[in-house]
Formats: sequence, structure tokens, C-alpha cells
Amino acid sequence: MGVRAGVSAIASIVVLLVLTVAAAALVTAQRAVLTDSVDEVLQRTARSISDSLDAGTGGEILPGSGDEESFALVLDGSGDVIAATSAAPKVEIDPSASPKSATVEIGPDAARFRVRAEPYGEDLTILVGTPLDDVDESVSALTRSLLIAVPATTALLGVVIWLLVGRVLRPVERIRARVAEISASNLDQRVPEPATRDEIARLAHTMNSMLTRLEATAARQRRFVSDASHELRSPLTRIRAALEIDLAHPETADLRATHRGALNDAAQLQSLIDDLLLLARLDESVPSRTSAPVDLDDIVLEEVQNHGLTDLTIDASRVSAAQVIGDAGQLTRVVRNLLDNALQYGRSRVVIELAEDDETAVLRVSDDGPGVPPGMQERIFERFARADDARASTTGGAGLGLAIARELVALHGGSLILDADHRGGASFLVQLPVAGSR
Repeated sequence: MGVRAGVSAIASIVVLLVLTVAAAALVTAQRAVLTDSVDEVLQRTARSISDSLDAGTGGEILPGSGDEESFALVLDGSGDVIAATSAAPKVEIDPSASPKSATVEIGPDAARFRVRAEPYGEDLTILVGTPLDDVDESVSALTRSLLIAVPATTALLGVVIWLLVGRVLRPVERIRARVAEISASNLDQRVPEPATRDEIARLAHTMNSMLTRLEATAARQRRFVSDASHELRSPLTRIRAALEIDLAHPETADLRATHRGALNDAAQLQSLIDDLLLLARLDESVPSRTSAPVDLDDIVLEEVQNHGLTDLTIDASRVSAAQVIGDAGQLTRVVRNLLDNALQYGRSRVVIELAEDDETAVLRVSDDGPGVPPGMQERIFERFARADDARASTTGGAGLGLAIARELVALHGGSLILDADHRGGASFLVQLPVAGSR
């Protein structure tokens, strides 16, 4: 059952129940009001007979009230009739019983009468009664009218609710139809947003925001695949070209140079594939890592020593002790990527600083290279993004180092940013909680 049919059905059932209860209460109230009116008439009749008896004008035959079916009786203490209207029926009722007014069935056809007993003198009782035909007919007429009005009103309200719900859900249906048309090839489409400020308008706005994020994600994914394909194809192309040249000109082939170039390209391929696999694991879930105290200064000094064979000067004189909690292997990867980036773009000097500031370990890696253009200061942390757009291996790496470093730092509860205030090159700032601070 759809939402429209379900809401209409539930609303109709609720309306039917409410109207049924209200109709039953109305019928009951009408019968009570009419019965009270009959009781007042009977009370006045009994008082009139009492006045006649006081005046001494009453006899064995009481005067009628103008209604042939109404009657009046005067009973003694034993219940014998000492006076009555003409053709008064025999009533089986205890004059001393309570309440004074009651509904009884009289005669062979069990006609319903309303009777009232009023005491007179010391041992006499005046008993008056009248049929309830008018009351029953009035109540029956009201009941018949309600039996028609309640279902008709319920049906009418059901139709109105059906139309209103359909009108309310029409924008939702338009949104659903538009979403059904959107696929991976046309993520630039958006769902229509109603001009109202209700929940449906907010739903449409939220869906459009989601589609915007999906479009941006898909664009990044396509760019990632394109860049990855290019980075993987470049070393393969060099290897193939070198082998084809050697095969075409074996007399001039330098096998040692070919092997050395192929080995370098294979190492580059392996490094790129390792980076891609690490990023894939970071995307899928939080990778497992050990959590133990790590001396970050030891990692920094060890990586500086490993990068000793370089034309640039690496200044690590401002590296002081700093201990953090995390995975030593992943933190080594962060330091290595930052140092590789600085050595790649630095001209003559790379400076590494490490110190504890309150409850934070601050690592800064700076170079004296060309720096990062203002429009690239955040984009360089995206995958395959570099300050230069060229993809030649001589001008930079694959553009994954900073992306991997930032995600690993975030995994350790820290942050990696580019210091925009630094002048004369680029300066990357890593902040990690020190051991014991969390």
C-alpha cells in the first residue's frame, strides 16, 4: 500500500470511529433530553391530580389528560386501585420502589411507557404514565439520519484527504522521477526544489546537496583513475620503448643501461602501486595499526640519515625529543613523504624542526624551493595533485605523498597543513598529540 492510500485509509478509519462515537453520544443525549421532558410532564400531571384530590373533586374516575394512551392511577398502601382514568391499564410496579420515574413495558405487545409515582397523603400513591412512542420515533429518525450521514461524511472526507495527500506528495513524486533519471553519466542534474519552505523543500535541497557531493566525488574519481593510468603507463612505456629499440638495433644495444633503466622504472611502478594500495585501504576502512609510544625524534633523525646522499643540505639541528602514541611504520611514512617532497622541490636547503608545545608534538619540514601558489595550497593534499601540472617524472613524483601523509596524520588524531605565512619556499606543519595527552 502506498503512502497516499495508507494515509487516506488511516484518516478515514479514524474519522469513522470519531463520528460513530459522536453519533452514539448524540443519540443517547437526545433520548435522555426527551425522557426528561416526559418526566416533567408526568410530574405536572401528578401534581394536578394531587390538587384535585385536595379540592375534593376527585372520584373513582379521574379526568383524562387529553391523550388516550396516557393514564393515571391512585393506589392505596396495599397497591389496590382506588381511582383511575378510564381504560387505565394494569401496571405491575411497586409504588414504594426507587426511582420515582421508570420505563416499563405494558400490555401484550409490550408497549414502552414512562411512569412516575408520587406519594400522596400518608399511604396513597399517584401513578401516572404516558407512552414513549414519540420519543422512540424521534430517536429512530435521528439514528436513521446518522446511519446515512456518518458513512457519507466519512467517504467525503476520505476523498478530500486522498486529494490533499496527492497534492502534498506531488513534489515528492517529481523528485522521485527525477532521481530515477539520474545515473553516473548525468550527475549534473538536480531535483526540482519547491518554492515552499516545508519539509519537502528541505528534502529536495538536501538531495541536491548530496548530488553535488556525488558529482564532485565522481569527478575526483575519474581524475584519479585518469592520473593513475597515466602514472602507470609512463614507466611501462619507457620500458617497452627501451626493449623495442634494443630488439630493433641489437648491434648498438646497451643491455646494462637498458636493464638499469627497466629496474628503475619497475621500482617506480612498485612504489606507485604500493601507494595506491595504501590509499585504497585508507578509503575502505580504518587500517589496523599498533598503538605504542613512539619517539618521533628518532624517526626524523633516522630518515635524515637515510637521505644523506643528496645535493641539498638537510638541517636537523632543531630536532628535539618528542614522544607520541601511534604506529612507528606509519609515522615513518609521514616523515619520509614530507622529506622526499622537500628534497624534490628545494633548491639548496631543507630544514626540519621538532619540539613539544604543551600537549602537542610539532614537526615542521621546510624547503627553499619555489613554494606553492595560493590557489594550490589546499589542493596539493589531493591525490595526484602537484604544484606543477606537468606529469614528467623529472619534475616531481606521482603526487600521492602529501595525500598519504595527511590521511595517516589524521588517523593518529593530528593535522597536516601548509604554513601559508612561510616565505621563501614551502613549509609543512604536522601536529600530533604527545604521549599521555589523551
